[in-house]
Amino acid sequence: MKQYIAFISTDSPSPSVVFPDFSGCVSAGKNFEDAIRMAHEALSGHVECMKDAHLPIPEPSSMDEIKKNWGDWKDWKDSEYTTALIALVPGHETRKYTISMDSSLMARIDAVTNNRSAFFEKAAQEFLGSQAGAVL
Repeated sequence: MKQYIAFISTDSPSPSVVFPDFSGCVSAGKNFEDAIRMAHEALSGHVECMKDAHLPIPEPSSMDEIKKNWGDWKDWKDSEYTTALIALVPGHETRKYTISMDSSLMARIDAVTNNRSAFFEKAAQEFLGSQAGAVL
């Protein structure tokens, strides 16, 4: 699993995220935790689009390489930011899965949504994002 450095602004209540290794891959969140969650989505979506376009996926840069080669470093070096390693899971793509659950629980879910997939994905992201010590 590759991990890419993300820069996260900390000078506003709604942090923005950029990936030096991926020009144009940006994200934001309502707070720091949300920004991390959204960064995962942004990175995987960006890489998926690159793969669809048959573009090469760069290897992760070190912090020294970013400072030396990233054109936006001059804008970030004196700003308020933190960094995070965002994991890119190999073979990340949307797939169909079969799950089993109690029918009464499914009925309760169906009462609040007409898109089970979106419901389960959001619930999983919120749960995983709230776990203390979770891998970024």
